[in-house]
Amino acid sequence: MSTRDKLATLVVDDEGFLFDTATGSGYVANPTALALVRGLQAGLSHAALAEELSSTFDVAPADAAADVAEFAARLKSLHLA
Repeated sequence: MSTRDKLATLVVDDEGFLFDTATGSGYVANPTALALVRGLQAGLSHAALAEELSSTFDVAPADAAADVAEFAARLKSLHLA
């Protein structure tokens, strides 16, 4: 199952609450994490997500790329990717 397929099981609200319908687990996401989850659900690449983070949150491109990689690793540890 792809990351996009796994993330499709997440119900996401505008407040940053994520509910995994496959497991019943709930998560709280900050604005950055929320943007990343929505981007991944939309099928954006890590590079595109880093670019979006860099412009939206005024983060250096290298830092945004590192943040996306770290977030992707965190999703894997939660079995969401």
